[in-house]
Amino acid sequence: MRPAPKRIAIVQSSYIPWKGYFDLIGSVDEFVLLDDAQFTRRDWRNRNRIKTPDGLKWLTVPVEMKGKYDQAIKDTRISDPSWSEKHWKSLYHAYSRAPCFPQFAARIEEVYQGGSEELLSQINHRFLTAICGILGIDTMVTWSMDYGVTGRKTERLVDICERAGATEYLSGPSARSYLDESLFEEAGIDVTWMEYDGYPEYVQLYPPFEHHVTVLDLIFHTGMKARDHMLSGASR
Repeated sequence: MRPAPKRIAIVQSSYIPWKGYFDLIGSVDEFVLLDDAQFTRRDWRNRNRIKTPDGLKWLTVPVEMKGKYDQAIKDTRISDPSWSEKHWKSLYHAYSRAPCFPQFAARIEEVYQGGSEELLSQINHRFLTAICGILGIDTMVTWSMDYGVTGRKTERLVDICERAGATEYLSGPSARSYLDESLFEEAGIDVTWMEYDGYPEYVQLYPPFEHHVTVLDLIFHTGMKARDHMLSGASR
């Protein structure tokens, strides 16, 4: 008997990611946060961009790095607990004039003020869960640590897929340069690729338009119609 179809994606957690990240979540049955992978500096793990009157601005969660360059994402600790208040103020100043900001400001502010986590991975998970709720995405989100696998790169991904009962692995396009599809084929797991072409623009403060900013930009501008501007929304 063939197993029931199950599509999963496996990606490191990121801080308030762009809409494409949530499209990936919304396109699978299970989304696995690969947070026992190494934390990478100057990456999306602890930062993202917003639009401001002065151009794009980074919001960066400060983390402890001295002597910890090989640490895993799950072990990366926050170095300044005041970061959340600073980030919310930046978001307020940047988006308070956006049409749907009044509708969602309280919910997002609560996410910033309602947590006391000391680990980056837990913070990212809290934001992902809250934003999925706003977007109406009910995909199961799990941790790579839940599966207790070891190994490197593709072997590790295949092991997680097998333990999760996956029949299909959906990968982001950046993995084409290193993913060994033959290992998935040997395990009887199909590999498909996420594409991020074709996003529609929406009326956005501070032109020119920019797709690659936090998904909060989309929410504050389009509100309950946010999924209409996402690729996974078309399948609802």
